[in-house]
Parts: sequence; C-alpha cells; structure tokens
Amino acid sequence: MTQDAGSDTGKAAEIAYATIRRQILSGERSGGEWLREGDVAAAIGVSRTPVREALRRLAAEGLVRHEPNRGVQVEDWGAGDLDEIFSLRSQLEPWGCGLAAASGLADLDALGGLAHRMDEEARRDPPDLDAITELNNEFHRRVLEASGNGRLVGLVSSVVAVPLVWRTFSHYSPEAMRRSLAHHHEIVQALAAGDAEWAESVMRSHVRAAWASLRDEHRGSPPA
Repeated sequence: MTQDAGSDTGKAAEIAYATIRRQILSGERSGGEWLREGDVAAAIGVSRTPVREALRRLAAEGLVRHEPNRGVQVEDWGAGDLDEIFSLRSQLEPWGCGLAAASGLADLDALGGLAHRMDEEARRDPPDLDAITELNNEFHRRVLEASGNGRLVGLVSSVVAVPLVWRTFSHYSPEAMRRSLAHHHEIVQALAAGDAEWAESVMRSHVRAAWASLRDEHRGSPPA
C-alpha cells in the first residue's frame, strides 16, 4: 500500500515534494535528468498524483522544467545563471543585512552560535559540507528575517534554491572557506554595533567572494 492511500494525498504530496527537492539540491538528481512520474512515484512509495503535484511546485520554484510532449526535466544551470543569481544576491542580501543592523531585530546569540558551529564543522577531517551548508543557509535566513522585510526573505530564498548555489561550500578552496567563515563573525559584530553601512559592506564582500569562487570552479579554473 502506498503512503498516499485513502484521503491522505496532501501528506503524500508534501513527502514527494520534500524528497525530490532534497535530491535535486544535493546533486543526487543532476541537471538534465528526466523525472518520469511512474519511476519517481515507485522510488518514493507514493502514487503518481502527489508526484505530479510536487513537480508542479518544483517547476514554480525553477528547479525543474516541463518540456512539451516530453515530460519533466531537472533544470540545468551554467555560468550565465550564476551571474544572474549572484547579481541579484549582491544587491538584495547586503541591503537586507543593512536593514537588519538598523532594525535591532537580529538574534545575535543565535547568529553567533551558528557561526561557531560552522567553524566546528569546518575543522572536521574532512569538513562536513552538508552540515556547513545547512547552518549557513539558516544564518543567512535569520539575517534577512531580522531586516523586517518578509518579501525579501522569500525572494532571496527562491534565488538561492539552486544546486550550484546551495552547495557553494563544496567548491571552496581552504582559503575561501576560511574567508567565508570569518565573514560570518564580522557580520555578527556589525549587527551588534547597529552599523548598517558596515553590515552591508561585509555582506557584499561575503556574497561576491562566494560568487568568484563558484564561478571560477564552474568554469574549470582554480579559485583565486
């Protein structure tokens, strides 16, 4: 019996959505892969109806695309997509960080704790990149939430939900990793000082450094 038997199709659709989304973001399902409803449903243990609903949601997020008369395919991203994504991030996230410094709404203890936990994960041999990614995403989300602009949070989240960006740390050199982790601590310091210009400046450097590392790796040259 499948998990969506009876009337519990909503729960099954949520399970299908969360499972497929995680697989795409983790790289388990790569760009260009075809997602056949029947195969996906059998793998997850649900019927085709919740899978169809999950794929509609993922298409709205830009993670998959519908090809007429062919089916659904995992979106594939290239260097041009990175430039578009990070152009947006380098405008939106520094602005949001500045707003958070001015608002005084940031939970400094929580942000500091996240920064220290990332340090700890990075010291592992090898570093736990999945854990760092999750902690980093929570750090950025909390900063944007402290901006007081709810639409900004949703907008940036939709931009960041791309595998090439979501797993940024897997493309970092040791130097780039240390720089990124140090930025987190400086962001917390700027927020604590209530200095919007400082906070905005650090976040801009943080995003643009990530952009440079990811772009260089994606184009096949070693990070600077």
